[in-house]
Amino acid sequence: MNASALLLRDQKTPPQITLSEGVLALKGDLLISTIESLDLRQSAGDTIDLSGVGQFDTAAAWAVVTLERRLQRAGVSPVITGANASQLDMISTLRQNMPEGDAPKLPRLTIVDRLENIGRATVSAMQTALSMVAFLGRVVATIVGLILRPTRIRGTAIVHHMQQVGLSAVPIVALMAFLIGVVLAFQGAAQLRQFGAEVFVVDLIAISILRELGILLTAIIVAGRSGSAFTAAIGAMKMREEIDAMRTLGIDPIEVLVAPRVIALIVMLPVLGVIANFAGLFGGMVMSWIELGVAPGVFQARLLSNTDVWHFGVGMIKAPFFALIIGIVGCFEGMQVGGDTESLGRLTSTSVVVTIFLVITADAMFSIFFSIVGV
Repeated sequence: MNASALLLRDQKTPPQITLSEGVLALKGDLLISTIESLDLRQSAGDTIDLSGVGQFDTAAAWAVVTLERRLQRAGVSPVITGANASQLDMISTLRQNMPEGDAPKLPRLTIVDRLENIGRATVSAMQTALSMVAFLGRVVATIVGLILRPTRIRGTAIVHHMQQVGLSAVPIVALMAFLIGVVLAFQGAAQLRQFGAEVFVVDLIAISILRELGILLTAIIVAGRSGSAFTAAIGAMKMREEIDAMRTLGIDPIEVLVAPRVIALIVMLPVLGVIANFAGLFGGMVMSWIELGVAPGVFQARLLSNTDVWHFGVGMIKAPFFALIIGIVGCFEGMQVGGDTESLGRLTSTSVVVTIFLVITADAMFSIFFSIVGV
């Protein structure tokens, strides 16, 4: 008997809608699972009769209120009849909390609005750049002070960050540089073969890797790997107010947190650059041997005889500057984190993007400079 009652309760009466002499009668179970079968948009009338309604939920109340307001906009003042107390309570609650009409449309931006947005973004970028330059000055002054007072240098922290920045990054840097060398050799061979100048692929690989791609690729990898880690680590400390506590205790966060990271980067990025150079040249040598039949001995002999040592020197000159950019931007963005995780994630992404942009910009400026001076 109980099973039969449950079965009958689970069976829902399909909803129906009829219009007769201005009375809009709703019948059946009006639920979220059945209300969509009714086309209330085409309904009209001055009375909404709910006496034939069985089950009734919030979705049905929303549909009734929507219908009521649609009729009111058409100049009709409908009356709801036949509803029980529970149904009237739900309808009344929906009337009080359901916004009138559709959500307001946002005004279209005019040319003046767009120019204003561009101006605000430009001013914000300039303010950030000035703040970053000021931060750079503080960091450089702190590092100079540490050099003049070696007893204040935190050797343990520097060695720790050297391991994290340098040693842990060797596999990924070497692998990526090796693959870049392979790609350069393969693509260069395909083009130079048309002119019978396959042997010049050695010069192409040497100049590209030693002068540009070796250190640039390394800087980009370190920016994405270590620069973001600096921002996240310092930003997490900023969120937990650990940096404020350090200042309260008279400890300079620049000396304790920023300087060791920047020093570690300045020391290790040239080392990673050298590793990337060797890996890239090795990859190019392997592919030249496979694709062109250039023996490793021939590759090495031409590399040593035709490659100016300044190609290697140009790449190494860039390394400390790239390291300074990565360290300053990563730590600066970490210091800007607020008290929420949203700012931490946003500034971590910003750190990587800004660092890579500045590294590539600096590389372009170095290329122009060395071209002018004839190096």
